[in-house]
Amino acid sequence: MSRWKKKRSIMKHYDLTANIYDMQYAEEQTAKIEATLKNIKFYDGGFVLDVGCGTGLLFKYVADKVQTTVGLDISRKTLLQAKKRAKAFTNVHLVLADADHMPFKEAFFSHVFAVTLLQNMPNPNKTLKEIMSVASGNAVIVVTGLKKVFPLEGFKKLLRNSGLKIMNLIDDSSLKCYVAVCTKLS
Repeated sequence: MSRWKKKRSIMKHYDLTANIYDMQYAEEQTAKIEATLKNIKFYDGGFVLDVGCGTGLLFKYVADKVQTTVGLDISRKTLLQAKKRAKAFTNVHLVLADADHMPFKEAFFSHVFAVTLLQNMPNPNKTLKEIMSVASGNAVIVVTGLKKVFPLEGFKKLLRNSGLKIMNLIDDSSLKCYVAVCTKLS
């Protein structure tokens, strides 16, 4: 399957399931987010990017801790669901875009989250490089890898080969994903 066909397929899937996404996945997504946030500090002037933000579950955890939160997703209908959550905050903005071609200034975000994204991307290495391009030099970059898609050593190798340094890896048996809290390699 070509890269664009895979992306279109994913986009259509999330467009079709946007209204029931939270019923299907909110519990798992929330568990990943909460496990991650135990290992991260925020500051008032921070800029958070949630790549593949889905319905915006991360917003309530970070929006009140930073200056700006941006949710990016390729699915228009999923972003419409995220818009409902974003209304609760004055500093959350939504962008319809492809994670491999983000319309942001380089080295801008202090925190980048890619939760449940990589397994949907045709070239995860390219996606990680794009994430790194928009992350500031000392940014915290959170990436998850679905266990049934990425063996642990393969996931760690993917992160390292993309230029990420793993600061903390959460391999909780109750989660379907590995959660890596990373920074850019020096």
